[in-house]
Amino acid sequence: MRIALCQMTASTDPKQNLAAVQEHVRRAAREGAHLVALPEAAMVRFGEPLAEVAEPLDGPWAEGVRAVARETGVTVVAGMFTPAGDGRVANTLLATGPRVEASYDKIHLYDAFGFRESDTVAPGHRVVTIDVEGVRVGLATCYDLRFPELFRAHADAGATVSVLPASWGAGPGKRAQWDLLVRARALDATVWVAAVDQSAPDPSVDPDAPAKLPHGVGHSALIGPDGTVRGQLGAAPDLLVGEVDAEEALRVRRAVAVLDNRQL
Repeated sequence: MRIALCQMTASTDPKQNLAAVQEHVRRAAREGAHLVALPEAAMVRFGEPLAEVAEPLDGPWAEGVRAVARETGVTVVAGMFTPAGDGRVANTLLATGPRVEASYDKIHLYDAFGFRESDTVAPGHRVVTIDVEGVRVGLATCYDLRFPELFRAHADAGATVSVLPASWGAGPGKRAQWDLLVRARALDATVWVAAVDQSAPDPSVDPDAPAKLPHGVGHSALIGPDGTVRGQLGAAPDLLVGEVDAEEALRVRRAVAVLDNRQL
């Protein structure tokens, strides 16, 4: 399966961001991608009143994503916000494409480093996988990266790939943690990890400088099931396209049977 990671910086305008998402998907489709992943909060960046811009899964923003998926014939995973029913929103991944229609609400909320996502976002509770080109793919979002049990749940559900859209906040040590964790989760679950981050609002700024909001540091990466980096971007908006081989994940699992050897 050919996968594209579309690293972009979302603005405060959902319509502008939808147009950017559609252009990214068209470019990825021209590169032969079957699955196109865009960052968390691709609909609108963090720092805005999310309840005011949240839309249901049949609203115009999601329908715009579906339209470009139909136009190009690819499966798209993109981050948006949907109403949660309690005054908060859900941090939602929309997954749509040929024979795919699903959504994942972020389970682990970013109440860390002085930011409280749970004040405005309600947690999800379901592990979600989709099937693309005969490959089972698990869905996760940003802070989920710090919880290896979710990625092992993907593997237990038959996934050989985990897609992780993110808006990974800058701050002391955060970029190094991103690089470490995307590789660690691949090794924990012997899955491919396709981690697509928001690009840095200003790529010239030191990613270790403290930041008030999680607006992204870039460095989206495709990690093999053996933990090796198969491709990685810099801080600026860009596109990474790579091949994912589900059989390789199965070979790694036979060699290093961490899933079978679990005792806890």
